[in-house]
Amino acid sequence: MGLRTAWWCANVWRGRPRVPVPVRLGVVTAVLCTTALLPGQAALAAGTPGGYAFAEGARRIEAASNTGDAVGLEPGATYRSSLPRSGKVYYRLELDTATNAYVSVTAVPRPGSTLSAVDGLRVSVQDDHGQSCSNDTATFGAARSPHPIAAWGWREISPAKALCQDAGTYYVAVERVDPDNSPPEAWDLELTDVSEPRLDNTGTTSAPEAWNSASPEPLTGDPVRRRGGASFAQATPVGQGVWRDDIEPGRTLFYQVPVDWGQQLYATAELSSSNDGSGYAAGALDLALYNPVRGQAQDVSAGYDGSQQSVSLAPAPPVEYANRFAPTEQVGALRFAGRYYLVVHLAEEVADGFGDGPFGLTLRVRVSGAAQDGPGYAGESVPRGVFEVTEADREAAAEGGTAGGGLAMKAVAVGGIGTGSALLLGLGLWTVMARRRGAGL
Repeated sequence: MGLRTAWWCANVWRGRPRVPVPVRLGVVTAVLCTTALLPGQAALAAGTPGGYAFAEGARRIEAASNTGDAVGLEPGATYRSSLPRSGKVYYRLELDTATNAYVSVTAVPRPGSTLSAVDGLRVSVQDDHGQSCSNDTATFGAARSPHPIAAWGWREISPAKALCQDAGTYYVAVERVDPDNSPPEAWDLELTDVSEPRLDNTGTTSAPEAWNSASPEPLTGDPVRRRGGASFAQATPVGQGVWRDDIEPGRTLFYQVPVDWGQQLYATAELSSSNDGSGYAAGALDLALYNPVRGQAQDVSAGYDGSQQSVSLAPAPPVEYANRFAPTEQVGALRFAGRYYLVVHLAEEVADGFGDGPFGLTLRVRVSGAAQDGPGYAGESVPRGVFEVTEADREAAAEGGTAGGGLAMKAVAVGGIGTGSALLLGLGLWTVMARRRGAGL
């Protein structure tokens, strides 16, 4: 979408166009603007190669340097904040004894920042006595390439746990892992707060011990082009299949895959070879898997020397409620059904040896197993539907639309035939409307 189109869409829908907009142009505007903002165009809308498209409508809040000034987070809401170079910052949670709380924090350093291999983000949830309910860390890895990373924290009600079971005030603490070697600029943050209801019946408190851990045969066939999104909020739906994209050094692409109860997800990311340049970039191609509340389950990477390269997720167990009782987070993160995220990053350093690209990217995604019934929640999640897979999710993954249906879903076909054809369609609708108005209909 060009800058003029972006300006037009923004001002028309805000109701402040600088030039008069006849009512009959509304259909044309809707078609063009919806087409321009389809998920496949999300990365373009983000601006620079390292750009992150923060969730629309995210509320800006100030991070507190102490618990006494911490701003409260509400379930179902998304927030924007910032993280200074040193020291912890805090946010507040008010929790009951019937629901589990999950807070994810995505950190976005500036493109071109100088990072250490162990620099990253640490998130913990603490009770009002300072006891930790959970701790999670995400780092930038060997490539030291600035890109969005996410860590999560949680408070769970469980007979298997002794701490953090009371109702009351809790705190989310966020800090950098290696502040002494971290860039001085503040990092932008995106925070989400999700609540999970209790079960109708408590059930087992032990993780499954046996599951199919064999790697499946890789999917083959002609890839289907699908442009990745520029953030979790704009992640492009993909399902089982072979998908083709392009990626530039410094870019991070987001995809979402619906995975139901009892299903297993396998994924491989392949970077094409290059005939230009030479050298070696450590950890250049990175593939991360996040669960529906943006908790990281896996993160794998590989270097790049100009030859084709690939990274694959390790075989993981089927999605089950009881996975949360596993000793490893790789299994524990696969605790609920919903939209899982595949996040691919190509390190900035690749440009030094092999140019600005773009480089060909192929995703091979397999979802194995029949969908099963859920664990039997006693209520609804907040936001609603986070821990379920709908038919609309499956259709969007197969067809490239926006999960959840609506106008954007129907506009996929328009996006596939280009803006020029969309304009013709809009003009056609305009003509029909004009004739109906002339006939008094």
